[in-house]
Amino acid sequence: MKHFFKKGSVPFWGFGILSGLGVTLKNFIDSYFKKPDSGGVTTIQYPEEKSADFEAARNFPFLVYDETPEKPRCVACGICERECPVKCIHVVMAKDEAGKPLRKPAVFDIDYELCMNCGNCEEVCPFHSIFMDHDYEIASYDRSSLLRPMSKLLKSNDYFHKIRPVDAGKTDAVIRAAQEKKAAATKQKDSAGGQ
Repeated sequence: MKHFFKKGSVPFWGFGILSGLGVTLKNFIDSYFKKPDSGGVTTIQYPEEKSADFEAARNFPFLVYDETPEKPRCVACGICERECPVKCIHVVMAKDEAGKPLRKPAVFDIDYELCMNCGNCEEVCPFHSIFMDHDYEIASYDRSSLLRPMSKLLKSNDYFHKIRPVDAGKTDAVIRAAQEKKAAATKQKDSAGGQ
């Protein structure tokens, strides 16, 4: 019992809890009387007002196309489908009349009902074709509308630049560098073959 009465010791049992609650009460009172821009209460009147999304926000995935929706960046490699922890992505590669696989998806569906917004599909995509969107208003009265086909998933590269300008700029630079490297290799191969 002597250690309770030493200098600097706590005066009674539960003092730590009370001091923690005191800090909470102080922060509550401070935030109540401050203005929202200086750390006060920031209630947004949703849906009339919408909060500003930060660039790294991730909601549900979408597919990017560069020129036309008929030519998406996706080559239907299926990596996103295999890496999805809840298996909400379904990809089927398109084939020509002879049965030869084409480098584009015939079917690309995402079941938003199962999607947990983890972002694994975006991280593993080597072709920079799938990214996380900022759109969070997907509520529906029936479950079937949460199964999104490719036609509803496709969004332009301009949209991607609008919601995530830094990431879109980096992605475009990587794609441009790969295209230049491929063009240089083709040119070098053609010039070597012509000699």
